[in-house]
Amino acid sequence: MDELTFHKMHGLGNDFVVLDRRSGKLSLSAAQIRRIADRRLGVGCDQLLSLEPSERADVFMRVYNADGSESGACGNGTRCIARLIMEERGGTRALVETTAGVLTVTAGIHGYTADMGMPRFGWDEVPLAGPADTLALDLALGPLAQPVALNIGNPHAVFFVADAEAVPLAELGPELEHHPMFPERANIGVVEVRDPRTLRVRVWERGAGLTTACGSGACAALVAAARRGLAERSAKVVLDGGSLRIAWSEADHVLMTGGAMHSFRGRLDPEMLAESA
Repeated sequence: MDELTFHKMHGLGNDFVVLDRRSGKLSLSAAQIRRIADRRLGVGCDQLLSLEPSERADVFMRVYNADGSESGACGNGTRCIARLIMEERGGTRALVETTAGVLTVTAGIHGYTADMGMPRFGWDEVPLAGPADTLALDLALGPLAQPVALNIGNPHAVFFVADAEAVPLAELGPELEHHPMFPERANIGVVEVRDPRTLRVRVWERGAGLTTACGSGACAALVAAARRGLAERSAKVVLDGGSLRIAWSEADHVLMTGGAMHSFRGRLDPEMLAESA
């Protein structure tokens, strides 16, 4: 497809505009990305995914949030891009390079399984502004307190609550995302442990806000719950848009399984990309 043709895809309602920039001809500014992501004036999406050349994998996936900022990893987006590559080249396996590393995705009867790599827990790996106990950060706002901090492609702060639905995440998320403790901002998750193999999760994504699903947030929730001894190392994670199966393997890799759906294809009007628009 040419560089103005896009795929609209989603993973559990976490939706993406996918542009093929492997020819290297199309450049995008933050303002253009915001315009494309705008749900009234553009196509509308949580993230824009850019396909670019890779020397290490089948494709390089660059992730832009709806506010134009760049993100490190996107679990739901990785599954969608892997599906496109498999449909383009055949087979049931794809390698997707991101700024967070090369992710392997395989197709199976339960959907697409992405190996999201190894979680990192060092304060400087999250990163935090200074040394801190990442198993229980000294951070509180409203009903939220003492989150687990970790990095799984993106920085995450995971709060455990009795009722995930009752948390006013749209109000608390922006302040926590931009808290001085997180120099690169953070994804803010709230987790209700329904049982050791079932978690109810909601996530405020940095640069995107509330979404129906956050793949890396689901992974962070399972790992944080397991670290706290609240859940097993494999569980169903229930998000607003549906469920993902997350497993933290004995090899320390986090595996995420879920769907990857096409919505439609279209073509951007060049006027949308005009800097004066």
